[in-house]
Amino acid sequence: MTAKEVQLMQQAYNEVVKYKDKVSSDPYRLDYHLMPPVGLLNDPNGLIQYKGVYHVFYQWNPFATTHGAKYWGHYSSTDMVHWRLEPIALAPREWYERNGCYSGSAVEENGLLYLFYTGNVKNEDGTRETYQCLAVSSDGIHFEKKGPVLRLPKGYNAHFRDPKVWRSNDRWYMVVGAQTHDEKGEAVLFTSTDLYNWEKVGRMAGSGLNGLGNFGYMWECPDLIHLNGKEVLLVSPQGLKPRGHLYHNLFQSGYFVGQLDYRNGKFRHGDFVELDRGFDFYAPQTFTDEKGRTVLYGWMGITDEDEQSQPTISNNWVHALTLPRKVELIGEKVYQRPLVELEKLRKNQVRHQNVKVEGKQVELAGVNGTPLELLLNSVRVGKGKFEVTLRNEAVLSYDADKQEMSLQRTNVKTKQPEIRTCKLSSLSNLQIFMDRSSIEVFINNGEEVYTARYFPAPDDLSISFKGNAIFDLTKWDLEKIKIAGGLS
Repeated sequence: MTAKEVQLMQQAYNEVVKYKDKVSSDPYRLDYHLMPPVGLLNDPNGLIQYKGVYHVFYQWNPFATTHGAKYWGHYSSTDMVHWRLEPIALAPREWYERNGCYSGSAVEENGLLYLFYTGNVKNEDGTRETYQCLAVSSDGIHFEKKGPVLRLPKGYNAHFRDPKVWRSNDRWYMVVGAQTHDEKGEAVLFTSTDLYNWEKVGRMAGSGLNGLGNFGYMWECPDLIHLNGKEVLLVSPQGLKPRGHLYHNLFQSGYFVGQLDYRNGKFRHGDFVELDRGFDFYAPQTFTDEKGRTVLYGWMGITDEDEQSQPTISNNWVHALTLPRKVELIGEKVYQRPLVELEKLRKNQVRHQNVKVEGKQVELAGVNGTPLELLLNSVRVGKGKFEVTLRNEAVLSYDADKQEMSLQRTNVKTKQPEIRTCKLSSLSNLQIFMDRSSIEVFINNGEEVYTARYFPAPDDLSISFKGNAIFDLTKWDLEKIKIAGGLS
């Protein structure tokens, strides 16, 4: 580790210490989600289970609640419930990354942990440079940088980033998010036998490829995963215009189901489907753990005009990661379910059987508070709407006549209500996770998911139900996750 890197890391640690009390006293600080110790968090990076330990890296600006030169922050866990805040993994010290160690992924080979990431450079004349870089570790904590292993290929501008690496048979593959010179988003495939030397295979997918029309000016955070005998390409396209109930966030995250031809790099796929129907979900990444599960984290946030209006800004932190989710492919549909390990956080169970809601708004004994988990099973909705109001700040609603599900919240900037809606043929099950300033709703055992930040009055713990429905309800309070360790 160079003297410059030691200095950069120490400056970041000083920010953590400086604002520790202010950050921890924020009433909107979450209890069971991973957050930055100070500053801004965005994309999850380098997700892996290495030598039995889960590692979650993340994009981090420790010096401000805006997007600047990014570090890689680092959490680790042996059980996905108890976490350790590890030393900084990557700091932007070298010429090829001086304006940020941007997003990437992790793999293990011969007992070593390999981190692939994008080195970002912004020149004084306004031009940019991009490099796909490598760092290697033998303990999962301390990393030796190897420098660029892939430079910008012809046909693309410097918006070329977020390498995701995996192995298939006897070769390694890397998919990178890209923008062409005519501003079309693509995912580009490369291959290697040694993780150091990479050659281009082809333009895997993107605007104007494989039967897809114009589909965004930039594709970020591509991730190819294998589910139920098929391949699923996760991607976050930028520049999609709203259409009906679709694409109402500034940027979207979703997936294509298909089959990759590894020889020529073409991915034949079906339609694009949004992964999450809520307000705050972007840049998801997956990994496969030792149990064979495909586990997903997303950024519980998004870069938009409302970002700097979040009330946590005044306490020197912003954003969080989603809960970890197991993903499965059922037919052509990706289902997401919270990891079973999260059940270890449950306490103080309250149950109500055969609850009948008939028109007027009702509250149930013992069903309030935060942080908590609500499980509604055997849901039968009559005509009209069934609504769940959460702390008088968000409303989850199912319209049986229109077969539509929606989530409404108050916009942090305009203070006006805003809504996200999706089609849903029936409603049978709701699993709702409420943290102090977040909501994650898993519908029909993960058929659809809503993720959102919201900021109710801290002392408002009310939950109420309205409309025409019958259901069984279980409520648990949730323990605060324990985070040990330090940064130095």
